[in-house]
Amino acid sequence: MKYYIIAGEASGDLHGSNLMKALRKEDANAHFRFWGGDLMQAVGGTLVKHYKERAFMGFAEVIMNLSAIFKDISFCKNDIETFNPDVIIFIDNSGFNLRIAKWAKKHHFKTNYYISPQVWASRAGRVKAIKRDIDAMYVILPFVEDFYKKYDYKVTFVGHPLIDAIANRPQIGERTFREEHHLSDQPIIALLPGSRKQEITNMLSIMLSLVDDFPDYQFVIAGAPSQDYSFYEPFIKSANVTFISNRTYDLLSVAYAALVTSGTATLETALFKVPQVVCYKGSAISYHIAKRIITLKYISLVNLIMDKEVVTELIQNNFNKKTLKKELEIILDEKERSKLFMQYYELEKKLGGKGASEKTAALIYNAIKA
Repeated sequence: MKYYIIAGEASGDLHGSNLMKALRKEDANAHFRFWGGDLMQAVGGTLVKHYKERAFMGFAEVIMNLSAIFKDISFCKNDIETFNPDVIIFIDNSGFNLRIAKWAKKHHFKTNYYISPQVWASRAGRVKAIKRDIDAMYVILPFVEDFYKKYDYKVTFVGHPLIDAIANRPQIGERTFREEHHLSDQPIIALLPGSRKQEITNMLSIMLSLVDDFPDYQFVIAGAPSQDYSFYEPFIKSANVTFISNRTYDLLSVAYAALVTSGTATLETALFKVPQVVCYKGSAISYHIAKRIITLKYISLVNLIMDKEVVTELIQNNFNKKTLKKELEIILDEKERSKLFMQYYELEKKLGGKGASEKTAALIYNAIKA
């Protein structure tokens, strides 16, 4: 079978790569053509465009790059027609993918969506287009299945692929990791400032402003695979800060606490059982637009899944040195940490266990084979 897969950013690349591996187990003759990243490319097939080339964050940034986005959409449609896949698999990345899906459905391609667009967070009106253009939807958050029921659209909850990604990662001992990166025996506070330049610029300086206030800890920046060290270097002004690129899971496996930019990383941090403070600060324009259209009580996946505040969220003006210091001190307290660990275990139960990629691959393959 021929599979055309469209994923954006690093998390889509991760989940896309694991889905491709699972599809290979179902279909020995699987032929992939995809938009994604290095992890998907390592599985095999043809990489059409890397997510690094089209990583635009926020409403203002998207508007400034509309010309490039429309060129990509036109190119993608032509590329799909040439490849003529048995199925198109969309992974998150809704702004781009829903436009392609509308065209694809009209041209009689089979359309599957893995990891729903966040219609449950904002612009629920998009559900109408999803029902019209998507043949099958596979969701990874339990509350999303209930959300779609309200619109009489049957979707399948398959569990969360991060559970598998974390369980199946290559293991490295803590001592080996510390020695490899010249880390001391001090407990580690991991800094996860995001993967896009705008995110890192907005987040990292405030995170690093705490370094001198916590001399008994060492701070380690989790560098994103999409950015070079040269971009982070101007932010690092203390000897008690280490930069480690593209080793976020290894870092979380040894971290004592973390300061995390809102996104998939909040859930990853929770699954590694690391106490965290969730942070977010966008451009003023993007923030005020988002505030008007996003209907959620929380921004972190941890709190959304649990439907209560498990981890503290510091958003926009609340994300400042004084407040961040106070919240970090709280999650370093043993009593508070014990409470948080219990909530993390409940969270993992809600996510449905292992096998999300395998379940989704089997459903996709059996549907197109029928």
